[in-house]
Amino acid sequence: MSPSTPEILAGSRAVWVREPPGSRPFGPPVGVARLTGVQISPSILSADFANLERELRRISTADWAHVDVMDGHFVPNLTIGLPVVEALAKVSPVPLDCHLMIEDPDRWAPGYAEAGAQSVTFHVEAAKDARAVARDLRAAGARAGLAIKPGTEWAPYEELLPDLDMVLVMTVEPGFGGQAFMADQMPKVAQVRESVRRHGGEVWVQVDGGVSVDTIEQAAEAGADVFVAGSAVYGAQDAAAAIDELRALATRHAH
Repeated sequence: MSPSTPEILAGSRAVWVREPPGSRPFGPPVGVARLTGVQISPSILSADFANLERELRRISTADWAHVDVMDGHFVPNLTIGLPVVEALAKVSPVPLDCHLMIEDPDRWAPGYAEAGAQSVTFHVEAAKDARAVARDLRAAGARAGLAIKPGTEWAPYEELLPDLDMVLVMTVEPGFGGQAFMADQMPKVAQVRESVRRHGGEVWVQVDGGVSVDTIEQAAEAGADVFVAGSAVYGAQDAAAAIDELRALATRHAH
């Protein structure tokens, strides 16, 4: 396949354009998805960790597989790291959306892009130089995402938008699955969406935590377009049907 040939990943609506690594280190990211509208990213934190390849196949109709990387330091929980992400990238029917809840993303984040994650999100609270991390992720061929915890204000980081492809507004405290959705974060989602409108560019707004059929509509109404859902998908008997329902509900209220 030539570097410019579009590639449609099996089971995904994503179109990928492969280009030489580093060809546009500070421009739009290379080799990344061109998607618009509502996207569903089921979190494998709610999956059966003993059968992750099978669990990824269950969500083949999703847009992404959300991979929570926790280091036991930035957050108290410990999950998976680079070797597992690299293995998942080889078998996943959908692109990997890695959420790094780790210390020192300046050092570690680019490695996840190099391991095969097509989107890598790091926490601004953990980064020494968030702009440099975002640029390093783009140079490595991934979408660059910036995550902010519930207690973190968005306004100080609006200036980073030209170097970002996604902003993740946490709707729970990071570190554990199964928490209740924090509706009081919706004004922040709306604030981020307004910033994106004002600055222009194709920056996605993601929400993560407590997303379900009962909460996804208000998140979409506030301005989110990428939705991480764990137990709402993996707790369902039919994961594909759950993904379809979440996508339909969010689409009704999409901006």
